[in-house]
Amino acid sequence: MNIPINLKNTILTTDRLILRPWTWDDLDDFHAYASVDGVGQMAGWNPHRSRDESRTILTKFIEHGNVFAIEHREDRRVIGSLGFHTARWEHLPSGENPYADLRTVEIGYVLSKSYWGQGLMPEAVRRVQAYLFEELSADMVFVCHYNFNRQSRRVIEKCGFEFLCEEEHTAKQLGKTFPATQYCMRSEKYFGQNREKGAARSAVQHQSSKI
Repeated sequence: MNIPINLKNTILTTDRLILRPWTWDDLDDFHAYASVDGVGQMAGWNPHRSRDESRTILTKFIEHGNVFAIEHREDRRVIGSLGFHTARWEHLPSGENPYADLRTVEIGYVLSKSYWGQGLMPEAVRRVQAYLFEELSADMVFVCHYNFNRQSRRVIEKCGFEFLCEEEHTAKQLGKTFPATQYCMRSEKYFGQNREKGAARSAVQHQSSKI
């Protein structure tokens, strides 16, 4: 089963970011990054051609409540989005959903080109992983990237997702079909790797206390 998502009263924070619901005041920031060539294509959509187009999509974000605005703490502007979607399974070889009894969700994200290469999206995704597994009791979280999107692949790998399968994915807005790769994170891996990190930190702290 897919996890019901309603972010309208949810705010998550990291050292450099605030993940929060969208507001009408975000229109200028949204249009500023979504109208830049090379940003939307990474996620399967064309650059926004007008503020009206950005306003239409912003309306959906606000009404549906399933997409975070990513605000840069220091710059105090919205620099991207991170959304939650129904997990797809049609691409699996069996054609059946083997995860029907599990709590699942798929995430997707976009970042302003001006902020690429700063490690901001892995920071946002890791915080969302904690939210999904620790607060919403997710069993599995899925994520996918077009194979030409190497930046997204690096984010996925840094955040510990595991390869699931290759697929062909049609970007309807672009009118093209691209090879894509699907990944997943299982709850047991998430909690396992966090226990390992906690144990490593404890060992370092214990060693430091002896010096």
